Amino acid sequence: MPDVPHGTTIVSAVYEGGVVMAGDRRATVGNYIAQRDIEKVFQADEFSCVGIAGTAGLAIEMVRLFQVELQHYEKLEGTTLSLDGKANRLAAMIRNNLGLAMQGLAVVPLFAGYDTARGEGRIYSYDVTGGRYEQHSFHSVGSGSVFARGAMKKTYRDDLTEEETIRACIGALYDAADDDSATGGPDITRNIFPVITVVTAEGFRRVPDADIGALVQAMIAGRMTRPNGPNAPLD
Repeated sequence: MPDVPHGTTIVSAVYEGGVVMAGDRRATVGNYIAQRDIEKVFQADEFSCVGIAGTAGLAIEMVRLFQVELQHYEKLEGTTLSLDGKANRLAAMIRNNLGLAMQGLAVVPLFAGYDTARGEGRIYSYDVTGGRYEQHSFHSVGSGSVFARGAMKKTYRDDLTEEETIRACIGALYDAADDDSATGGPDITRNIFPVITVVTAEGFRRVPDADIGALVQAMIAGRMTRPNGPNAPLD
């Protein structure tokens, strides 16, 4: 397998008003840090977003093509694809990359959006063959995903607010970085924080870095006394 930059951990969670997706900022080549501030979460269209894990260059180009295809469909038809339709189109694009995936250049995105027909946020994961799977409540992909999902299990609740969901995703990425060297934690000295996006009935928006920085600082202050994060109730 050629030495090319790889993106790592993406985490997403739904809440009553929509869906949150967050990604760390590190890209690696083997045991080297290739980039400290890569962006792995992108707007797909007005009501959806996509996060990338795997071969960074191929994944970013796939996202750009996906964005163009969604725009093209909307211009031709005068309406947007359904959320299921967008998820299916992304699955076909991943399937077309299977030959490269078998050579070690896999792309495994995480797709999420607000379903305007159903009035709720939804999350879709994929495998390298283009298999599409709807996930419920929360999900994560990438090298640190097992640690991120473990952290989300401790903190996620169905009644979380938008800010609480964002804080849970930040904590999950922090825990993933604590155990996975390919996942980058928040870099306070360089002001590099996770990319966090929110999709609601009002559409897509990216949370400003200043707001994320304040939440990260508050989380780190809490970790000074409890390094492993908040305790989950035993019930």
